[in-house]
Amino acid sequence: MRLKLIILFVSILFFTFFSYMPRSFSGDEPFTCPANWGGTGLMETPTARVIKEGGYRVGISNIDPYWYYYGAVSPLKGLEIAGRITKVEGVPALTADYGDTKDKAIDLKYRFCAESKYIPALSLGIMDPHGTRKYASQYLVASKQIYPFDFTIGFGNGRFGKRPLPSKPKGIKLEIFSDTDDWLSDSQFFYGIQFAPSEKYAFMVEYSPIQYHKTGDPAQKKYFKEPVPSKFNFGFRWKPFKWSEIDLSYQRGNQLGINFSVAFDMKKPFVPIYDHPYRERQNHRSDPLYDRIVRALYASGFSDIGVEEIGDELWVDAQNNKYYYSPRAIGVALSILADMAPENIREIHLILKSNGIPIVEFMATREDVVDLFSKKLTLNEFLYLSEINTDINKTPGGKKIHRKFFDYGIKPLFRVFLNDPSGFFKYRLGVSGWSGFHPWKGASFIAGIEGYPVNTVSTTNKPLSIPVRSDIVSYQEKKNVALERLMYDQIQKTKHDIYMRASAGLLEVQYAGLDGEIAMPLLSGRLMVGLGGSFVKKREPGEPFGLKDNPVKKHYTTAFFNARLNIPEQEISIDLKTGRFLAGDRGSRITISKFFNGVILSAWYSSTNTDIFSDVHNRGYHDKGIALTIPVRPVKGADTKTTNRGDIAPWTRDVAQDIDHFKPLFDNMGRNSKIYLDKDKKRFNNHN
Repeated sequence: MRLKLIILFVSILFFTFFSYMPRSFSGDEPFTCPANWGGTGLMETPTARVIKEGGYRVGISNIDPYWYYYGAVSPLKGLEIAGRITKVEGVPALTADYGDTKDKAIDLKYRFCAESKYIPALSLGIMDPHGTRKYASQYLVASKQIYPFDFTIGFGNGRFGKRPLPSKPKGIKLEIFSDTDDWLSDSQFFYGIQFAPSEKYAFMVEYSPIQYHKTGDPAQKKYFKEPVPSKFNFGFRWKPFKWSEIDLSYQRGNQLGINFSVAFDMKKPFVPIYDHPYRERQNHRSDPLYDRIVRALYASGFSDIGVEEIGDELWVDAQNNKYYYSPRAIGVALSILADMAPENIREIHLILKSNGIPIVEFMATREDVVDLFSKKLTLNEFLYLSEINTDINKTPGGKKIHRKFFDYGIKPLFRVFLNDPSGFFKYRLGVSGWSGFHPWKGASFIAGIEGYPVNTVSTTNKPLSIPVRSDIVSYQEKKNVALERLMYDQIQKTKHDIYMRASAGLLEVQYAGLDGEIAMPLLSGRLMVGLGGSFVKKREPGEPFGLKDNPVKKHYTTAFFNARLNIPEQEISIDLKTGRFLAGDRGSRITISKFFNGVILSAWYSSTNTDIFSDVHNRGYHDKGIALTIPVRPVKGADTKTTNRGDIAPWTRDVAQDIDHFKPLFDNMGRNSKIYLDKDKKRFNNHN
């Protein structure tokens, strides 16, 4: 074991020696391409490289007998999280309908030392730490770039070691920390080189220590009765476009492989976002000021518009229907007022509303507004002289024009359900439509319908002991049209930025009843706190307005203390939900979210008293999952507030479950808290 540590240390010194030679200054790129299984690497082995922060990739690869379906993302600098499904072709699963054997896994890699002049990039990798651990490993790896070459050497156990790692159905297992001596004795070295003479293509060679005849994975008995002919693999990478890659390889001395992937940056829109500025017609310039401002704002994406002159102040309030970032909406409105506000106006007050509720007030002198758009003031100078405020709950009186009483939306839906015994991949493909009626300030009557012309959802699983979610299939299988919700929702804002929400009706697909919460921001929105709860009954599957008559469990109640810590410097938020969940289990769920220019990547983990469940599947279980919220604006090429959200989470457990809230107050406040408005000021005149 000591000898292995000495060899690893000498290897790092070897990389350091090469640091005196010419090197690239582009960080990990262009050597941030996927291995067979999706993580950044060569073919079978990883490198110390990680995709850049905000980047993500998805892909598919085939090296007989394995098929890999994968995705990877970097939510933080130096951290790469990859998910994969490994299918072993020709090896049937335990049930015939399930098809070939498939395994799900999550991999993590953290580059704890970035490459410098004297030190190679160093990363710690954790592969498949939970569950069956068929393809698990923990490794340390170093990479040194001497452009156009990238040299890698690593040391890992499990998949790369001498013996397979045992399964861990509950919790995670990390031998590298819990039993370092065992990790050292099991681990083996791997190494490789990439040669990239162009950004368009690269060559690679690696030594892979994987002992396929000893791995114990489902493919071993059928395909790997003897050691593979060669532990050296060779490959060629080609990037026909900046966002796509095709890898061809010759592996194990007897197999051809292909790997196709696409990669994007969540920080950048696919299509540049541009909205045409309002241009007033010459024949309208003589109209009354009120008419001119209302016409311009309505044409620019605002509604419920009020304009009033109070002495030498101009007060304008309007609902922002279009712009994702409130500072951008303020910038658009001020560009109109800079051209139209008469010279006798000293100060401009602009109030943005949401369903009649004042959200943000912006104040500046007319002179400063004019100077900004005539380039006499820089944006930073203007923002220093202006004021922004969120503690506002009233707007000036007077008539409002273009009040938006009705709105609607429609979006495509693709929901996936994985790993059911009756079939690994089940899905529903369709559309979701909703309409809203807003008769007064903060009020919404909401109706939502889902339609799925393509629906393969079914299960052989039975609902568990307290089925709050494990019976979800009965609400979805073979039902092409469903009344998703029919409810009344009321939001109220009082002094000191206190928000209140109450909802009643068919709240979501499975539950009907009452739901409410109260919340407020503290420390300019750095912290949000609130209380919430619900009193609901189960809806009857297949009956739009029917409720279940269950003598054992007549109703369900929840009660929570909610908190959110916002870290705008890193664009991270941490949510804590503590209290009583739907099934009656008590505990907490923590959710961490990372924001990338509208794209929100979230992951959650729960801990509750699962001893209330009598079934083995829920007992000791910790609910976990990930979610991705994607705005429409990056692909539309124009600003919009519309987003789509998708979750990946177990659908056969009942631990730490809550109802689906239509518009949670924390999300309603969102980036309209003071701390985020200050950060987003740079988007004042930025379309993207």
